[in-house]
Amino acid sequence: MAQANVSRSGCQEVLSAAFDQEVASGNRFRFGDNWRAFLSVVTEQRIAEAERSLQAILETDSLAGKTFVDVGSGSGLFSLAARRLGASVHSFDYDPSSVWCTRELRRRYLPEGPDWIVEHGSVLDEGYIRSLGQFDVVYSFGVLHHTGDMWKALDLVVPLVKPKGKLFVAIYNDQGNRSRLWRLVKKTYCHTPRPLKPLFIIPFGILCYWRQILAGMMRLPRPDKRGMSAWRDLIDWLGGYPFEVARPKAIFDFFRQRGFILCQLNTDNGGGTNNFVFERKG
Repeated sequence: MAQANVSRSGCQEVLSAAFDQEVASGNRFRFGDNWRAFLSVVTEQRIAEAERSLQAILETDSLAGKTFVDVGSGSGLFSLAARRLGASVHSFDYDPSSVWCTRELRRRYLPEGPDWIVEHGSVLDEGYIRSLGQFDVVYSFGVLHHTGDMWKALDLVVPLVKPKGKLFVAIYNDQGNRSRLWRLVKKTYCHTPRPLKPLFIIPFGILCYWRQILAGMMRLPRPDKRGMSAWRDLIDWLGGYPFEVARPKAIFDFFRQRGFILCQLNTDNGGGTNNFVFERKG
C-alpha cells in the first residue's frame, strides 16, 4: 500500500509540473483560481440549486446506494450535491487548485464523510482512468472540451460507466466561424499578462450582459439554475482554453457507436453547451 501511495504521489507531481508548464506557455487557463474565488459565495441556496439540477438531469430524487464520479470536479459543488443526495462520490481534476477547492468544500460541509474521495488526476491518463473502476453515474459538465484532446477524453470516460449506468456530459456547440473566433479570443486572453486582463473582461462582460444593462440592472444576474455565479461563469468562459466544440449529432453518433442510448438532450444554439444524458446498454 505504501508503494502504491508513493507511486500516486509521484504521478501527481508530474501532473502538477505539466499543468504549470501549459499555463506558463499560455496554453491553459487556471480554472482552479476562478473556483477558489467562487467558494467565497457558496451558500446553502447554491448547494440546493445544484442538488435540484442533478435531480432534474438524472430524473431521480435520490442517489442513495449509487456511485458517482465527477470528472473534472472544478469547485466541487456538484460533487457535494451528489454526496448530499446519497451517492458515494469520487472527484478528480487536472487543475491542482480545483482539487484544493473540492477538498475545501468537503472539509466545510462533510468533514467526517467516508464516502467522498478527492484526487488529482487527468481524464487523459488512461492508466489512471482504468484504475477507478465503474460507476452508476459519470458526470462531466463543461470539462472534456477543455482537455486539449476532447475526443480522446470522451472515449476514455466510456469504461467508467457501468452497464445501465448514466453518463452526463456537456460539450460546447460548434458554431463554425463564430466558435473559431471565440477560440482565438480565449487563447489571446490566456497569453495576456494579468494586469491587462480587465481590458478583456469589461467589454466582454458588457457584450454578454448588455440586455440586463439596458434594462437598468447595475449588477450581474443572480445564481443560475445550477447554483453557479454569473461573474465566475463569465471569467470561466472568457479564459476557457483549450477550447473544442462539436455538433450534437457528432456526440450522439460517437456514444451510440459505443453502446449508449440517449436519454436527454438540451441544446443551446446561442453558443453555450449541448447537454447530454446517456445510458449504457446492459
